[in-house]
This record gives sequence, C-alpha cells and structure tokens, in this order.
Amino acid sequence: MGEGAAATLVMDSEGERLRIELHDKSFAVPITSSPEREAVCGRGLHLLAAMVTDWGTAITATGKAVWCEFSVEAAQPCRRIRRGVAILESYSRQAGVPVMALPGGAPVLQDAVTKLIADLLHWLTAQGGDPDDFLDRAQMHYEAEPEAA
Repeated sequence: MGEGAAATLVMDSEGERLRIELHDKSFAVPITSSPEREAVCGRGLHLLAAMVTDWGTAITATGKAVWCEFSVEAAQPCRRIRRGVAILESYSRQAGVPVMALPGGAPVLQDAVTKLIADLLHWLTAQGGDPDDFLDRAQMHYEAEPEAA
C-alpha cells in the first residue's frame, strides 16, 4: 500500500474498548522489524504496539485489515505506572519490603521505591556511571512526560 492507494477506516466502540481497522487491497501482511538507528521507517508497528491493548492483521476476501484496540476504561492507570507497580511488587518480594498505600488508595511501595533507586545507583556506580547524571536525566524524562501524573 502506498500513496494514493484505496483504504477504508472502520471504528467500533463497544464497552470499554475502541477498535480501529484499516482495510486495503494488499495481501501483504506488515511485519515488525528492528530498524537501524538512523532509519526513517520501520517503527510504526512498534509504536502501535506500545500504545494499544492489542493489535493484529487479518486477511480478507479483498486484501487485508490491520486492526488495533484501545482500552477506554475511565480509571485505567497509564502503562508507565503499571510497569512501575509490577517492578516494585517484584522488588518488594525479594527485599522483604511490605506493600503500602498512599491516601486515596493508590498502591505504592514507598520503602521499596527508595531502596530500589538506591540499589540502581549502587549498580550504576559499579558500572562506572555517574549517579548524579543518571538522576538528572531521569528527572528530565519524568518532567517531559506528564501523562503519568
């Protein structure tokens, strides 16, 4: 499929999900690749997979459909928060740190967060890294990505 090729966009919302399908007349199924750092293409499916709940392709009678589904659940925490909770739960089991909750019911492993960051700084120093530079860069990333708030 290229510029000027006919395509049909289908959107369907049911419950707490939004499904988007793009139908075209090509039978060539897209594949994920590992693009070179300077490549100008090849990242689309990686970006799609990072943003959606699920995605895939289906061969149709006239070509193919590439589809993806988004969760539109009202109070679903962002992916960064879910990853953080999963990491901290695993770390807390290994470190023997109990799970705590912040006011409002948000599960946070406060002691584990501090100990994990300290462990990462020790590891970074052992690898020859600069903990202050690491913390500065982490703060810049945190401030540049407000969607996790």
